[in-house]
Amino acid sequence: MDKYLIVVEKSETGYSAYSPDVTGCIATGKTIEKTIASMKTALAFHLSAMAEDGEALPAPRGIAAYLEAVSNAEGEEYFLTHIAVGAILPEIVHA
Repeated sequence: MDKYLIVVEKSETGYSAYSPDVTGCIATGKTIEKTIASMKTALAFHLSAMAEDGEALPAPRGIAAYLEAVSNAEGEEYFLTHIAVGAILPEIVHA
């Protein structure tokens, strides 16, 4: 199953998250857990809108994106995780 890389970084007010594979899709939260939950929602909204507009969904890039994200991470405290495409867009993945 395809998975999107998510980079979570510490900020002054909590945490922020983005996916190097999905340009322009970001989320924030007070805790890591809330930030990841917000990112799942943001990805679902963003990718659903792309699909509705007839745009191709970005393909997860794999390990190269992980390595690039690590080298580009700005915060002193950050970590990487992933979100399964089917977990946020089951109607598109299974259509």
